[in-house]
Amino acid sequence: MNESSKKEKIIKSKKRIQNHGEVFTPKRIVNKMLDMPHIREACQNLTSTFLEPAAGEGAFLVEVLDRKMKMVVENYGDDLTQYENYSLLALSTIYGVELLEDNAQKCVMNMYQVYYEAYRQQSITHGAKVKKKVLDSAKLIISNNIVQGNFLAKLTTNGNPIVFSEWHPINLRKNTKIIKILRTEYTLEDILNGVKKEGGEPATHLVRGDQLDLFDFFGDEEVVEAKKKRIKYVPVKITNVYKEEMEEIDG
Repeated sequence: MNESSKKEKIIKSKKRIQNHGEVFTPKRIVNKMLDMPHIREACQNLTSTFLEPAAGEGAFLVEVLDRKMKMVVENYGDDLTQYENYSLLALSTIYGVELLEDNAQKCVMNMYQVYYEAYRQQSITHGAKVKKKVLDSAKLIISNNIVQGNFLAKLTTNGNPIVFSEWHPINLRKNTKIIKILRTEYTLEDILNGVKKEGGEPATHLVRGDQLDLFDFFGDEEVVEAKKKRIKYVPVKITNVYKEEMEEIDG
């Protein structure tokens, strides 16, 4: 293998550089940046959130996830159920926006691959099989946390507001084994303006089908109809978030 083939690919084409300024960050630089004081500490904090405004194929987000997953093994690896809960919580703290569709899709798949391999290894260690509901919940979280759109414009590729979900643990204590979360949706504009919403409140814009959903989890018609009825998310076990349980608001 010659020297050039060993190097990481940091560009896809000159045209993409000209049109979008796209240049990928080498892994050694990613690790150097994540090892900086404060950032390293944040990577070691299970509930610290990360938002990458130009995610690319996920170089930074994948490394952050990998570090968090290793921390989950160290702290909760003795009990597979606890590991499943805390690994999903770690996953839920990582967000990204990417303009180009192929990059966004690759980012989603890279994130899922890191999660799946780490979970599979823990299952093997415990002599168990991976659970479909855990993987489905991981897919749901990733597909909502990685958005194709323009961060500066705060819009998806179809011109609607970018929406993120906050996955807030409502029973997190020292020895919590089964984590319950309450999901609340915020537009990127809401987040940047520090808007506070009532727990469980969905975004007011009917934009879900507009955002990247590589895993094809939900039917758009059902969501649109539900939002016309004024509904909200209900607290659920984090391993059951894939069900997207909601209830109608009185009045």
